[in-house]
Amino acid sequence: MIKLSEIYAAKEKIYDVAIKTPFTFSRFLSNDEKKVWLKCENLQTIGAYKIRGAYNKISSLSDEQKKIGVIAASAGNHAQGVAFSANYFKINANIIMPESTPLTKVENTMKLGANVILKGDNFDEAYAYAKELEKEKGYCFIHPFADNFVMAGQGTIFLEMIEDLSTIDYIIAPIGGGGLISGIASAAKQINPNIKIIGVQAKGANAMKTSFYNKKITNSKGVKTIADGIAVKNVDDICFKHILECVDEIVECDEDEIANAVLFLLEQHKMVIEGAGAISVAAIMHEKIKNLKGNIACILSGGNIDVTMLSNIIEKGLVKSYRKMQIKVTLVDKAGALLDLTKALKEAKANIIKVDYDRLSADFGDANITITIETKGKDHQELVCKTLNKYSFIFKEL
Repeated sequence: MIKLSEIYAAKEKIYDVAIKTPFTFSRFLSNDEKKVWLKCENLQTIGAYKIRGAYNKISSLSDEQKKIGVIAASAGNHAQGVAFSANYFKINANIIMPESTPLTKVENTMKLGANVILKGDNFDEAYAYAKELEKEKGYCFIHPFADNFVMAGQGTIFLEMIEDLSTIDYIIAPIGGGGLISGIASAAKQINPNIKIIGVQAKGANAMKTSFYNKKITNSKGVKTIADGIAVKNVDDICFKHILECVDEIVECDEDEIANAVLFLLEQHKMVIEGAGAISVAAIMHEKIKNLKGNIACILSGGNIDVTMLSNIIEKGLVKSYRKMQIKVTLVDKAGALLDLTKALKEAKANIIKVDYDRLSADFGDANITITIETKGKDHQELVCKTLNKYSFIFKEL
């Protein structure tokens, strides 16, 4: 694990650019048995924790290395951490980002003075290209996770948490490449070995979880997740060893569960959190971890989410939380048929927000109506279905 002395040394440096983020109690996630606390790294200088590790690494470079410049590969947050830190030291920064990186992360990185190159379909392809440029140009490579300075910087998050809450029983953190959880777990286990460390991965990017339980590196063939900040295909050997040593359990959440957590945090805590940042809360909301008790710390790793992605996530979250449903109803194509349907939905107190009327896909003399409605939970949706059945409508939920 990362030496505790290295993590404390990082803490002495990072506040040149980083801030101590709030560690907030969540009454919405807590009950008599568990008290849930949210470490709000979405409120960090660049909107994510990555500034800690990036600055700690860049501040350690020699004058000659700084003169040549740095290069990094990132899905977004590490890019901004490197760009911000490089700008602080007035050194040249080159960032390779996947072509699918949200626009807000690309623009914010460029605004911080970095030269941005979009390359590859995912982080691993961007990483491979960055390593090529490192050899070609002689830049100093700033790894997003597999570097002791970087992991030590991320470990400072735990040092802040125990300043605010002396007793922590569980820490739940997202896992992409593994640098965040490696740093936090290293600090936690050396200070209190009884703290349970739980990692969370997206179902569509779960190579570390598979490797953890196989006890050997098992890479994914591909990644696909709305949690772009943890969309890592290949397992790094350095982080894997730290995780085997320090992490107690790894669970995973699917896309709907992640979206539901983003929406929950937006509505209940008034915080904009990206998919990767919300996944620790998703694990609690959807009971991925059994027998949680005591003080539970959730790491909200970042809040840099593209507005278009946020809109899509909100839609998914509304469906997952039973507040929006779509039904397809087959009606006789005659005057008043649609009015009868709307009357039934009015009786069920369902608010219609969209209607599509399609004759072409229906049998002759019929029409297919796809209708989107707002509902007030699972029981309300069941009432809608019962009401439609009462009036003998032919329908199916989409």
